[in-house]
Amino acid sequence: MPFGEQPAYLRVAGDLRQKIVDGSLPPHTRLPSQARIREEYGVSDTVALEARKVLMAEGLVEGRSGSGTYVREQPVPRRIARTGFQGSGDSTPFRQEQADDRVKGTWESSSEQEAASPGVAERLEIKAGDRVMRTRYVYRAEGEPAMLSTSWEPLAVTGRTPVMLPEEGPLAGRGVVERMAAIDVIVDNVVEEIGARPGLAEETLALGGVPGHAVMVVARTFFASGRPVETADVVVPADRFRVSYHLPVK
Repeated sequence: MPFGEQPAYLRVAGDLRQKIVDGSLPPHTRLPSQARIREEYGVSDTVALEARKVLMAEGLVEGRSGSGTYVREQPVPRRIARTGFQGSGDSTPFRQEQADDRVKGTWESSSEQEAASPGVAERLEIKAGDRVMRTRYVYRAEGEPAMLSTSWEPLAVTGRTPVMLPEEGPLAGRGVVERMAAIDVIVDNVVEEIGARPGLAEETLALGGVPGHAVMVVARTFFASGRPVETADVVVPADRFRVSYHLPVK
């Protein structure tokens, strides 16, 4: 089988990938064994093993204990809609993160005080070790884990106020814009940066994915008169969801 100039294991992985994509190896089909790959492609055991590792890292195949390696069924990506951040009265935490009203969702959360790590401190423009309120969310869309979010708010801003705990008190569950306005902090800007990285084991476990598969990370920070008042990381499994932005034109 003629190949280009790529390393052998990538050439083998590429050919197997194409068979998965075009349906020659449909979902739930057992991937050819290492011995079969070695014989079919005329490569060593090491090359065959590395080719299988590539496909597994790409999320195209999965190992089943005591059974072998099988082609994964690829999910059809669903949409997570994001839009401008406004105080909306009865908006739930799920609706604040998913702007599509057609999607029904639930959430779980927990808050705890902690010392700001250097990274969080830089984002909030405070000193490392300053106290912050960390809140972790798990969002589910129609029962399926869809997003994780970890937010940090400086207690120098919210401490000893009715909005210190995002999910408790008179404004429990309201958005950052509305909660901050209640303590006369007017949010006037929000910045979001999107990146991608391999999912951490605890993230993919919570999201029902496979450790190491790619996740999108939306790093978001709310500002009031140039001062950061909340920053958060929203984690979304990249193989199951797409992030769609709906931004008003002024």
